[in-house]
Amino acid sequence: MNNRLETKLSDIVLQNPVIPASGTFGFGKEMSELYDLNMLGGISFKGTTRDARYGNQLPRIAECGGYGMINAVGLQNPGVEHVIANELPDLAAKYAGVIIANVSGFSIDDYQYSCAALDKQESVKILEVNISCPNVHNGGMAFGTSPEAAAEVTRAVKAVTQKPVYMKLSPNVTDIVAIAKSCEEAGADGLCLINTVLGMRIDLRRRKPVIANRYGGYSGPGIFPLALRMVNQVAHATHLPIIGCGGITTAEDVIEMMMAGASAIEVGAANLVNPMVCPQIVADLPRVMDELKIEQLSDIIGIV
Repeated sequence: MNNRLETKLSDIVLQNPVIPASGTFGFGKEMSELYDLNMLGGISFKGTTRDARYGNQLPRIAECGGYGMINAVGLQNPGVEHVIANELPDLAAKYAGVIIANVSGFSIDDYQYSCAALDKQESVKILEVNISCPNVHNGGMAFGTSPEAAAEVTRAVKAVTQKPVYMKLSPNVTDIVAIAKSCEEAGADGLCLINTVLGMRIDLRRRKPVIANRYGGYSGPGIFPLALRMVNQVAHATHLPIIGCGGITTAEDVIEMMMAGASAIEVGAANLVNPMVCPQIVADLPRVMDELKIEQLSDIIGIV
């Protein structure tokens, strides 16, 4: 791997900044049949909760033309104990890079339980604590819409873990900077932003919402400018490393997001459109860097 692409999250070195985002990559099984996962900088596996969840009722995905999609999957997953016993060993056998455990919860106890369990797993390098999912009730985004609640989750998770804790923030707030700063003050090691933007589609013939949950998380190229602005704001307001995500589809998007302040990036909805998008971005980064006369990716982090 070309070391020009190396970057860091906390003290952890990634061979490149490209990470498939939680929720669009599962636990890597299907993608491992298409390409060698070891070309990725990191993998954020499927959002995991304390107990198994079926998720929301069907239908729960709606397309939005060429601009993205709305989903309300609702954190479907087999539960943390099953993930530790089955999914994590299988992923670690296929992938030797940086594994990021994405954790969601419906109470402080839920977050502590799952994070403490995953913190003990040698293959997990970073805990990505999702306080921003808009598709579940009584949890998820509810913890990420006020500085006080975000800080409470951060402190609770930090109290039971040793590994770096990155808080995943919601764009569905008035002031994302205030929430980012509260996480920093509460001891977060890094931040991940943004999660999906709450959206809606209506079936004109049925005169009803397209998805059963009525509203869902809007993701894809349409939210990239919003994500870029929020990453830049938070980068200027805090001293934490940032994983930037939201609408990234190309190597140029990666460089733009890093210039805005991200140390690494996550690719979400694009994986569902083109399963080969992550390796294609990794392969294309050196060409774009040459065109822009960038010697090392790490040189451009936060230059804007």
